[in-house]
Amino acid sequence: MTLGCARNEVDSEELAGRLAAQGWSVGDDPEAADVIVVNTCGFVEAAKKDSIDALLAAADVVDGAAGRVVVAVGCMAERYGAELAEALPEARVLGFDDYGAISDRLHDALAGTAHLAHTPRDRRLLLPLTPVDRPGAAADVSVPGHTGRAVDPVADLLSWAGPGSGPRPLRRRLDRGPVAPVKLASGCDRRCSFCAIPSFRGAFLSRPPAEVLEEAAWLAADGVREIVLVSENSTSYGKDLGELRLLERLLPRLAAVDGIGRVRVNYLQPAEMRPSLVEVLTGTPGVAPYFDLSFQHASAGVLRRMRRFGDTEHFLELIESIRARKPRAGIRTNVIVGFPGETEADVAELERFLSAARLDAVGVFGYSDEDGTEAAGFPDKISEAEVRDRVDRVTRLAEQLTEQRAADRVGDLVSVLVESDSGGDYPGAEQYGPAQAEGRADHQAPEVDGAVVLLGAASVGTLVACEVVGNFGVDLVARPVGLIASSGPVAVAGVAR
Repeated sequence: MTLGCARNEVDSEELAGRLAAQGWSVGDDPEAADVIVVNTCGFVEAAKKDSIDALLAAADVVDGAAGRVVVAVGCMAERYGAELAEALPEARVLGFDDYGAISDRLHDALAGTAHLAHTPRDRRLLLPLTPVDRPGAAADVSVPGHTGRAVDPVADLLSWAGPGSGPRPLRRRLDRGPVAPVKLASGCDRRCSFCAIPSFRGAFLSRPPAEVLEEAAWLAADGVREIVLVSENSTSYGKDLGELRLLERLLPRLAAVDGIGRVRVNYLQPAEMRPSLVEVLTGTPGVAPYFDLSFQHASAGVLRRMRRFGDTEHFLELIESIRARKPRAGIRTNVIVGFPGETEADVAELERFLSAARLDAVGVFGYSDEDGTEAAGFPDKISEAEVRDRVDRVTRLAEQLTEQRAADRVGDLVSVLVESDSGGDYPGAEQYGPAQAEGRADHQAPEVDGAVVLLGAASVGTLVACEVVGNFGVDLVARPVGLIASSGPVAVAGVAR
């Protein structure tokens, strides 16, 4: 059972791969399981509550039966360790250091062997402070999804000659859909005052490019048509390998992997964006012109207290540079309101930015204190009631603006990856007709953005050229007009995008 983000999904599939390689049968029926492994999320309070609820629900399924156990892994288990084990005796708590020996740990749990849950530590201190010194030291540190081998990034990239020429992926798919996340890197070197993630995910560490390419090829052979590169900060990829523009070199190679029709990059830091990356993301066939930019706010004062950079004008300049190259590029963000010391003027500045930016998707979150973060000790806290009011206010504006942006796409030709070939009810069915399939366009990432309802039959896993005929909220209604090759621009009836 996996909770949280796409990075956790990859970690779950790594654990499943390790277990399958050690003779375990990995299934999806908790009633038939000897062990229920819950991959927890420890990001914010709501996510922690969901994780606790999932663990308790799993414990109810096991119900104390001899030879059946519940095991907690993931970010919450790593972040709280022995404290979680004491508060939740129904589950055995394992940290990231246990992943390499996960089979032994589960056998121990079934046998009732005593296990001492770990005492959490700041995982940023496990790797050298200087990024380029980390690859050689990584072999001695357990980082989910990483082999720890040191590489020459350019030679490693060039050495990959196709499927089978790189390291075999240690992964077992738990979702058979045409889209799959691929871990690009782990950890983060930024020190945002509201975020605890680096303390339990560790310092930034890139995966060697040949591993990423081999995993993409393996996924393509399993029917995946879109890979989504995930990390805590994708714009930093390669800095610890001595090649800051490694992502620009990797993306065209990934897009050329046989069977992959679309490559998407998530988690871009605005302060680390560079013209060369904008150029590759907007001009490489098979790479989605999609920018997941975590602005978090637009007021310079709030951003400095967050230990972040930028302001409205700088962010708008970045957006303009993207749209100058690709006017229909997808741009999304998350923002936090109610940060300590945030004033009405700060909220108005955020609203001014959102109104001018015309983004495709905006996630609005209310601030809450996180254990161990700098902001938890800040003065001038905003009351919970006021935070909720500001969330509601900014959310209403964001919904209006993103719906307008979707409406602007009516008449566009878009490429849609089909993820469901069944119809269903949807708002606007009376106006546009029944849905026969559903998918996502270039500007829509899985789960967090909108979708495209298709008014024509299409097979799951195909890329279909579609004309947008309407929208409801951020979702689009489109009519298929042709198929698209596995990569390259849309070209239908003389019309090119």
